[in-house]
Amino acid sequence: MGKKEEFIVGLDIGTTKICAIVGVPTATAVDIIGIGTHPSHGLRKGVVVNIESTVQSIKRAVEEAELMAGCEITSVYTGIAGGHIKGFNSHGIVGVKSHEVSESDMRRVIDAASAIAIPMDREVIHILPQEFIVDGQNGIKDPQGMSGVRLEVKVHIVTGAVTSAQNIIKCANRAGLEVNDIILQQLASSEAALTPEEKELGVALVDIGGGTTDIAIFHQGSIKHTSVISLAGDHVTGDIAIGLRTPIEEAEKIKKKYGCALTSLVAKDERVEVPAVGERGGKVISRYTLAEIIESRMEEILSLTHREIANSGYENVIASGIVLTGGSALLQGVADLAEQIFSLPVRTGYPREIGGLTDIVKNPIYTTAVGLVLYGMKGQVSVGFAPGENNIFDKVTKRMKGWFKEFF
Repeated sequence: MGKKEEFIVGLDIGTTKICAIVGVPTATAVDIIGIGTHPSHGLRKGVVVNIESTVQSIKRAVEEAELMAGCEITSVYTGIAGGHIKGFNSHGIVGVKSHEVSESDMRRVIDAASAIAIPMDREVIHILPQEFIVDGQNGIKDPQGMSGVRLEVKVHIVTGAVTSAQNIIKCANRAGLEVNDIILQQLASSEAALTPEEKELGVALVDIGGGTTDIAIFHQGSIKHTSVISLAGDHVTGDIAIGLRTPIEEAEKIKKKYGCALTSLVAKDERVEVPAVGERGGKVISRYTLAEIIESRMEEILSLTHREIANSGYENVIASGIVLTGGSALLQGVADLAEQIFSLPVRTGYPREIGGLTDIVKNPIYTTAVGLVLYGMKGQVSVGFAPGENNIFDKVTKRMKGWFKEFF
């Protein structure tokens, strides 16, 4: 397993944990052969706030994955998230030169759709084609070779802060890694958690992580809307720590072991031991009280998500319902609470189409990392952000020139 071409590595740089997953492509899917995780100490709400702490966390996670997989990791596919991420739809029109749609025409119409004014501190991360329209005929995925005189395209464009992407690349490079590509986290999660049927019928992916809640809406097989809410699992932990007057680390343990997002599922006579701050003695509280704290914050997060989906204009097309993933999706009762708020079917999203260490990886907390591996496996454009390069982010623009190969 010495050659780096034989395996693909997804590096999920999250607010609460750094996760590296090593996958080997197979004829039908991908086999997971190595996993490494380490608590994240240098990020806040999905954005790097301490370079050195992030670098050390990346190194620890990668070393653990290398040990398990028995290989040396030199390049990774990494995700990007945070409140700075903005997604919007655009439309382009061109004339077909030879009355038959060519690859050149498709490139030109994409260029027309993406010719929009973007502030200097922002950069395009993805240009995602939704559908092509030839002489008024819509719903076309690949128009190459079709006869026509007018070609249109609808695209979803994702932009992010230049500095945030630079810092992610810088952290990976300083950990001795080349970044093959940067992928929007909810796009990666959708690769792992959603079925083609759900994407076709209409579905909303809600990835509730530590620092951010990432939303992606799909319909007719293509992405229609992306957004990020800066509220997530860490806020639930913070509420528990404040409400029960216990350290953050203990609050996280209590949340994972006894947490429930719906008070109706908890008996009022259940008790939970809570360590105190400092040298004070601990106390025993009702688990119902803990559930009240969690339900209040989870209801806020899911209500904001519901409002975001409603404001997107695509609420009526998500016939498949909601797929919840991320660490907070493991909380007891969260799917039931979501069904009450959305009035739609809700399921928990686990990584799909994988073999190997499935008993470990079949967990919502690994959805993004597995999705990054699947994204890389599909042969997306790799331009490489290597250690020591100065104009690191110039390569993102170069990568966007290769958008065509991402989807066709």
